[in-house]
Amino acid sequence: MSLREMPVSDVMTTDVLTFSPDQNVQDAMQQLVARNVDAGPVLDDDAAVVGMLSTGDLIVEEARVHFPTVVNFLGVNVTWPFEHLELDDSMAKALGASVGEVMTAAPVTIEADASVEDAATLMHDHDLSRLPVVEDGRLVGLIARGDIVKAIVAGVGESR
Repeated sequence: MSLREMPVSDVMTTDVLTFSPDQNVQDAMQQLVARNVDAGPVLDDDAAVVGMLSTGDLIVEEARVHFPTVVNFLGVNVTWPFEHLELDDSMAKALGASVGEVMTAAPVTIEADASVEDAATLMHDHDLSRLPVVEDGRLVGLIARGDIVKAIVAGVGESR
């Protein structure tokens, strides 16, 4: 089956780490690290995709100074390690932020019955590495560039 005919549902991941808009950013960061993923969809109470949360939303840049390391976290310069320092109001606010405050809102999604070729085109056109997959407006999976590469490799193997 060609990528033009293959539905996204055939190659998507269904075990998807998701977040809610009111979830604490620190908790979300810990979940991303624990699952070894760099992003996940943000869902409302009806499982509709309202955003995407990625590590890029959380960590703006990291720069090493002689010692200690200084990290720009959500627009606040933080000296690392900071457990021995008292947090100022801006740092406490950043760590207490909700996912809804830092997520990318209104993300591009794709329908489960769309083709893998359509997914690849959307990713290319919007410079994305993953797309939430929806059915009737609700999340059913996630398709990433790696899933498309696997589908291409499998297709090349079958054509030989």
